[in-house]
Amino acid sequence: MNDGVNGVALAVFIFFFLLVTAMGFLAARWRRAANEHSLDEWGLGGRSFGTWVTWFLLGGDLYTAYTFVAVPAAIYAAGAAGFFAVPYTILVYPLIFTFLPRLWSVSHKHGYVTTSDFVRGRFGSKGLSLAVAVTGILATMPYIALQLVGIQAVLDVMGVGGGENTNWFVKDLPLLIAFGVLAAYTYSSGLRAPALIAFVKDTLIYIVIVVAIIYIPVKLGGFDEIFASAREAYSETNPATGAPRGALVPSEAGQWTYATLALGSALALFMYPHSITATLSSRSREVIRRNTTILPLYSLMLGLLALLGFMAIAAGVKVSNGQLAIPQLFENMFPAWFAGVAFAAIGIGALVPAAIMSIAAANLFTRNIYKDFIKPDATPRQETQVSKIVSLLVKVGALAFVLTMDKTVAINFQLLGGIWILQTFPALVGGLFTRWFHRWALIGGWAVGMIYGTVAAYGVASPTQKHFGGSAKEIPGIGEIGYIGLTAFVLNIVVTVVLTFVMRALKAPEGLDQTRPEDYTADAGDPGVKAELPPATAGSAH
Repeated sequence: MNDGVNGVALAVFIFFFLLVTAMGFLAARWRRAANEHSLDEWGLGGRSFGTWVTWFLLGGDLYTAYTFVAVPAAIYAAGAAGFFAVPYTILVYPLIFTFLPRLWSVSHKHGYVTTSDFVRGRFGSKGLSLAVAVTGILATMPYIALQLVGIQAVLDVMGVGGGENTNWFVKDLPLLIAFGVLAAYTYSSGLRAPALIAFVKDTLIYIVIVVAIIYIPVKLGGFDEIFASAREAYSETNPATGAPRGALVPSEAGQWTYATLALGSALALFMYPHSITATLSSRSREVIRRNTTILPLYSLMLGLLALLGFMAIAAGVKVSNGQLAIPQLFENMFPAWFAGVAFAAIGIGALVPAAIMSIAAANLFTRNIYKDFIKPDATPRQETQVSKIVSLLVKVGALAFVLTMDKTVAINFQLLGGIWILQTFPALVGGLFTRWFHRWALIGGWAVGMIYGTVAAYGVASPTQKHFGGSAKEIPGIGEIGYIGLTAFVLNIVVTVVLTFVMRALKAPEGLDQTRPEDYTADAGDPGVKAELPPATAGSAH
């Protein structure tokens, strides 16, 4: 890593950072509504975004600093196993084409703001709604933390904040400033801020990728040389494990891990609150259907980005923290001014999703904890104010993740969140197609999946962490190493099915379904839209 501050790169980075900061605050005036004091306006952008705004918003939401930093870092450290992110983004789009339009329609019809709103309306259970809300907030915290890690990696490579021996306040001050700016414009503009900034973010990312995938291989002697250098590096023994550092192709022993991680991650991606928030902000069912067909363009981008991990090896990048590998590659290979553009792409690629994630988590708290359990008669203005405050608190929690946990394994932050959020799949996606599952059985299955997944992940060690050192463990009854989240999900389904039979045999009360079959195909302009989630019926708070 270069000593001192890269002044030119830093100046370019600051320019783009100030640009998106101004856009973030000005977004409050973009598509301004008559009544700004409602969650529909602050938290969902007035449910008014068309195809292109939704596409950029979803892209800005899903393709994050995790994409730019952690995925290539995983490939830099261990090889082809890090490519699991590419097949899972391919698997996810046919999956969401089947259920996202249904979720949009029923949410549009009933005024649902969160997934927990839908679960409560579908199953008549505040308890199940609370479980989904708490899980969403819990899973979102490490995902926001991963974005802050991406910003910090860029700042470290530019030489901002001092070295490892600098006192913690000075070292983390630039990150704290970025955090403060993010918090301020999110509070002010709500979802409109990341929606507007996403245009800049995605444009920068595509420019950097196109340049990197052409310019860097030319400087390194072509892809033959890049892959040859990577193969040689992966054959070296890792002193921490005594095994080869990695492989260009996943070993036979690692194929179960690769496949289950890809499948489990695909199932989990659109369970995250921020994915649903971006979806519900669109103005019609057809916008969602169009987006599920054009979003795969981002998968092509992801595959090209992943190759940067190999390029970092071929370029001789040596870093103790793998998250610094790609920023360091950019500084080593690009002219200083374009390195600044690349750093800005990573930094803004962290700010956009972090804003959406904090808004989504705040909406969950406000609608499904504050309004359901603390102040049932809260007005729309009070809901919006609480959401704004909670969005700040969520960011503080994510910052605590970054400042207290080992940042060299940042990808595990998101994978741990994936284990948790996957346990909401039966209630959400299952509920969109059937009401056969009993509400109490869904709570039981969720609890088993959450407990197993957390305990299993806690027991995974790595050379740098005693606990939560990875997301793969032996699958009970099979003996292969697989993704903990998918194993927990299977246990969740089994318990839910068994308990549903038991509850039906005991004739346990079902709870009131507030939806009708035609609600799941409704489109914009259809009559019967409700302004708020109807109050829970008596006896439904289970």
